[in-house]
Amino acid sequence: MDAFDRYAPFIQDFIYDHDWQSLRAVQVAAADAIFNTDENVLLTASTASGKTEAAFFPILTELWEDPPASVGCVYIGPLKALINDQFLRLEDLCAEGNIPVWHWHGDVSQSHKAKMLKHPSGILQITPESLESMLLHRHNAIPRIFGDLRFVVIDEVHSLLRGDRGGQTLCCLERLSRLAGVVPRRIGLSATIGDPEATGAYLSAGTGRGCVIPRLEAPKERWRLSMEHFYVSGPQAPERGEDGLGHGAGAEPAEATYETPQQAAAEERVPSREERAEDVSPSVAAPQTEQPEPEAPTDRAPVFADPGLAYVFEHTRGRKCLVFANSREECEAVTTTLRQYCEAVGEPDRFLIHHGNLSASFRQTAEELMRDEDANLTTVTTSTLELGIDIGRLERAFQIDAPFTVSSFLQRMGRTGRRGQPSEMWFVMREDEPEARALLPETVPWKLLQGIALVQLYVEERWVEPPRLDGLPYSLLYHQTMATLASTGELSPADLARRVLTLSPFHRVTADDYRTLLRHLVETDQIERTETGGLIVGLAGERVTNDFRFYATFAEDEEYTVRSESQELGTIVQPPPVGERIAIAGAVWVIEEIDYKRHLIECTQVKGKVPAYFGMCAGDVNTRVLERMRGVLRETCNYPYLRTNARARLAQARHVASLAHLASEPLVCLGGTSWCLLPWLGSYAFLALERFLKIRCADKLGLKGLDSSRPYFMQFTMSADARTFYRVVKEEAVRPLDPMELVYPGEVPRFDKYDGFVPDELVRKGFAYGVLDVEGMLARVFSWPDVPGYDIPALPCTNLSGI
Repeated sequence: MDAFDRYAPFIQDFIYDHDWQSLRAVQVAAADAIFNTDENVLLTASTASGKTEAAFFPILTELWEDPPASVGCVYIGPLKALINDQFLRLEDLCAEGNIPVWHWHGDVSQSHKAKMLKHPSGILQITPESLESMLLHRHNAIPRIFGDLRFVVIDEVHSLLRGDRGGQTLCCLERLSRLAGVVPRRIGLSATIGDPEATGAYLSAGTGRGCVIPRLEAPKERWRLSMEHFYVSGPQAPERGEDGLGHGAGAEPAEATYETPQQAAAEERVPSREERAEDVSPSVAAPQTEQPEPEAPTDRAPVFADPGLAYVFEHTRGRKCLVFANSREECEAVTTTLRQYCEAVGEPDRFLIHHGNLSASFRQTAEELMRDEDANLTTVTTSTLELGIDIGRLERAFQIDAPFTVSSFLQRMGRTGRRGQPSEMWFVMREDEPEARALLPETVPWKLLQGIALVQLYVEERWVEPPRLDGLPYSLLYHQTMATLASTGELSPADLARRVLTLSPFHRVTADDYRTLLRHLVETDQIERTETGGLIVGLAGERVTNDFRFYATFAEDEEYTVRSESQELGTIVQPPPVGERIAIAGAVWVIEEIDYKRHLIECTQVKGKVPAYFGMCAGDVNTRVLERMRGVLRETCNYPYLRTNARARLAQARHVASLAHLASEPLVCLGGTSWCLLPWLGSYAFLALERFLKIRCADKLGLKGLDSSRPYFMQFTMSADARTFYRVVKEEAVRPLDPMELVYPGEVPRFDKYDGFVPDELVRKGFAYGVLDVEGMLARVFSWPDVPGYDIPALPCTNLSGI
């Protein structure tokens, strides 16, 4: 029996009513996996490929055929807006099958929640934080609410693979299963998964089930992609010649456009009502290609405009677009600037803003305006609109500079091109004009190289970042310890350890580590010993668990006041550790001291730039991306999606890199005792190397003043020569290295929300063993030459014939 015939009649009618001509490959594969196995399922397919329907059509069929005695399916979404969208999307369909759909998060009315609690049934859509709240406050009702739970659907599962939020989701599901006495099947949905097998194992943790990962041919998808470069001031790259200094300037060829077609996916045709019994075989259609036409500006920016933002301004009027920025601060700055351009040229404001620091009403207003088909507006946003929130038909996405990951690039690209149109993204790479005395590595267009590397990794290899699932989540361990005690009441230490340490995210945590944590929590009154030797939440702990913010494991933005010699400079959120630098008040400062209780930072002004943040956040750049950036410098070809300025800027970078051996020599002399090290390592391996050089090698090399532009290069002065550098670094790498050696004396690198409640020794251990990539760092050191001076010939481009 084919998938269509297996669906419930009301779903077949839904398909007919919406004039579907075929089932997509992911829907056929999901039906087979859900109907014909008892395993968990991971569905990976491109954005707008029909994954939601692929999962829910079989689930709804099974709930319709055998109605559950409780909630039968839990849908976990990472965002309230995504849940609201899916609620509207499923409500009418489920009504046809008499399957209730409930949604549960902070913005849902109490009356709606009360109805669900009175008659638990159908599908419950919920965020991880609201599920935590339910486990905490409705502990005794869990068996009644979920006693016949059969499915858990986790949407945008890739967004839960980084940091504590994904771990919290798994913990909640395992605690729910134990309380309700059920082991529901888990169905994960994602457009961008780098290591499906590892993700499938993570998704299945604690269930005792395997995971089916359907192998789908690449979905039929077309890309329109362009990448342009702009200096913020001064002449643009074509006017600066091959070395960027005006030498050898010449005419550039006409502007290029780019489209990447991908193979068409197998589809299953929907039979007519008269031919229901016919089984239709999948077939592969030829890929469709389409060359985008050159486009004239639809507006004109003021003469004083920033060239890169003027480019955005002039190509968004009359269209519905997204402009992605990589930080909230940049998002605010770009929006403010574009609105100023509207005012300067006498136009109504046509730019909206959307990011996580805005109030819910601001975000919802932007979403509603974008859904209006007649409103040609552009929203400047961060990662908050990467996920599948419905904001209507989008014609184009702009990306300011390069995102940090291939996954993020694909998510953002996938927001456009729905309803039969190609996905379209325009990269806008902005670069400050180099200062007259800037050192060599500071003149490399790192963001341009990173953008090209992200595109090429996917086009050439279909590579996406694998999940990092091997951390030591001590902050989450504190959270789940307190949540377990708060919900159950008194437990013996052994029973508490049995309940908490057996949760999947804590598979690397030892019993000794847990004893250390519990002793510390008793000492700090987070938990309290009873007369019978049991453990309960202490007075200090009650203040934490009774706060509604306890439900979340991600840190809320708490402002820290920044001061220097009693002068107040402003406020920042989530400060980096002592010794790191921040930018505020138009200058750069090094952090000398952080008072976490008073939210106060003391700092001293320094010169230079602020390196990329290296915490557990989207700023993590994988080593493969850096290695591909080096490949971009070594290659001699052009990439078809580069526009005029970008092609010229890449040519300049390659010319300079060739002369200075930047892509072949890890260590480059900048003159005299000044050196630059280009390790081509990802963020966490780079950070480990930085500390390794300071702690293990600096004295032997006479290395001083190490200054990082993480994760691209580090500069320092050194009395040793290059041969000595390689010898000493390799000798030190051969010696046994405990990652704890790379934590500075007295340093307590707190990144996660509840690190402040964890003993310092565990915070240090979690950073050393769970964050620093010591293995990757050592592998790179051993790959370096023993003797400087070798070179690698330029490489031709590969795999461009299929683009």
